Amino acid sequence: MAESVDVIVIGAGVVGLAVGRALARAGREVIVIERHDGFGEETSARNSEVIHAGIYYRPGGMRARLCVPGRDMLYAFCKDHHVNHQRCEKLIVANGDEEVARLSAIRATAQTNGVDDLQLITGVEAVAMEPALRCDGALYSPSSGIVDSHGLMLALLGDLEDAGGALALSSPIGGGRVVDGGIELDIGGGEPITLRAKIVVNCAGLSADKVAHLIAGIPADTIPKLYYGKGQYFTYSGKAPFSRLIYPIPTEDSQGTHYSRDLGGQAKLGPDLNFVSASDDYDVDETRRDAFAAAASRFWPELDAARLVPGYAGIRPKIAGPGEEGDFLFSDKSVHGIDGYLGLYGIESPGLTSCLAIAEHARDLVV
Repeated sequence: MAESVDVIVIGAGVVGLAVGRALARAGREVIVIERHDGFGEETSARNSEVIHAGIYYRPGGMRARLCVPGRDMLYAFCKDHHVNHQRCEKLIVANGDEEVARLSAIRATAQTNGVDDLQLITGVEAVAMEPALRCDGALYSPSSGIVDSHGLMLALLGDLEDAGGALALSSPIGGGRVVDGGIELDIGGGEPITLRAKIVVNCAGLSADKVAHLIAGIPADTIPKLYYGKGQYFTYSGKAPFSRLIYPIPTEDSQGTHYSRDLGGQAKLGPDLNFVSASDDYDVDETRRDAFAAAASRFWPELDAARLVPGYAGIRPKIAGPGEEGDFLFSDKSVHGIDGYLGLYGIESPGLTSCLAIAEHARDLVV
């Protein structure tokens, strides 16, 4: 006979931990289950660690709706919980008349999304801020930053446990079924068990679609196909040339190969974007170095390509293919007709920035 629990959250990345925390703080009995032997070992650990301002996203979409409040909540959370972070600011740079003309449209989108501090500046003003930069115009974002993602997840886990929640590692989902009064999950690992929960929130990231298909009773046609967007990073073996984040003009499906740095001052370029078939393809293609250098040299003319070394790769779970703009998808009863199941799909960038706002929205959908 299955043991019972109030809420199961599947996946202990930054979003799963934030959702578990929000539900536990709402008074629910929560277990977050994770198939790996540690939390945050996939997308949450392989990204730019950027706190996004909320600039680019399609107005009205879930990414646009949740990024700005999520950003503000994240800064406050990091301050209150002593999570290492820095509001290091960002420049979106344009070269050539065509790109400069696009800056005003990007700013207008940002304003629609609630980003009220974006400033249009000249190339001369941008270079005065960052002397190693080359550009003809830029947007200055004072609310962009960087965060220690591991420290953030530790703080979320601490709050989850303080509220009575628990984390179960090495606990893969082997199957499940919709039953009267909830959902049963067959959980493997060292001590396999079947748990029945009133509420199941699927925050499995790259595996969210696979996990949903394992639960008999969830209509297959309500489970979106996930695309794997692989992004590679090259690190720079030298003094970081910029104190701010430097981004090029974005494309429909990517914010472009940009410059960022971590809290220790390590500079890096990336990510690029390639759609791959495997969700665990973390190899970095060393032959891409020249392409990275060529892209970055448009705004960083003194870049020494020989100092670029392969860094790491991450994979984003996307619900849209190449050339299409994706979004966050919250699949609740209104979509699939199942009591007690919420599927979070396509939680890519800005999922880290938005994690606390995502968690509040998920909580409100199931509580």
